[in-house]
Amino acid sequence: MHTLCLDFGNSRFKAAVFNNDQFIETIDLLDDTISHLKTIIDAYKPEKSILSSVVHHNADIENLLIQHTQFHKITNETILNFKLATGKPETTGVDRLALAAAAVHLFPEKNNLIIGIGTCITYNFINTNHQFLGGAISPGVDMRFKSMHEYTAKLPLEAQTWNIPLIGYDTKTNLQSGVIFGIVNEIEGFIEKYNEKFGNFNVVLTGGNSVYFASQLKNKIFADVNFLFKGLYALSELNNLSD
Repeated sequence: MHTLCLDFGNSRFKAAVFNNDQFIETIDLLDDTISHLKTIIDAYKPEKSILSSVVHHNADIENLLIQHTQFHKITNETILNFKLATGKPETTGVDRLALAAAAVHLFPEKNNLIIGIGTCITYNFINTNHQFLGGAISPGVDMRFKSMHEYTAKLPLEAQTWNIPLIGYDTKTNLQSGVIFGIVNEIEGFIEKYNEKFGNFNVVLTGGNSVYFASQLKNKIFADVNFLFKGLYALSELNNLSD
């Protein structure tokens, strides 16, 4: 049985295909029109589908999924495999719900800190009682580069790169070092603070650049670029049985 999982983020629209609980592949969607999605549905003929969206998207996409699959869209009414122990649970981002769901599904007996590196960087803590306690949100890589360019008169807009020196030798490498190593040290700092409070816990880093950042960290962590999709699959299994 194939399940189609869709993640519509601020920067990219992506899909993942599962065969039962086995991850098959990810697919970058060209945009939010239905033509590309139709070809994916025709190729895999998924029985179930689930959508996590943090943007306004084409309503025809949901109609197409409803027509061809048993469909669920993540909302604040979605059945979860954990409890929301936050001040305003209805405001928790659906992408963060998917990350927490993956943590409980894959590491149910551990405290988990899930760090998602995307347009923003999210820190998401789920304890052994399967309670999502919240965490933190900070600017992502591109946002940091853009803010330094847009809020200054002369700093250029640079892009991320990995072969940079710790000590920048010109404006470009100063900006790149500040952003990349700033994020590395931010992540290390958060992990250290959580360790002081909770002791032993599992750390998962996810997002497109997670493998690189994981290689720069001193702490032992688990990097999985598809972690959010695994959470979407777990939530599909819960909600598409109940809809």
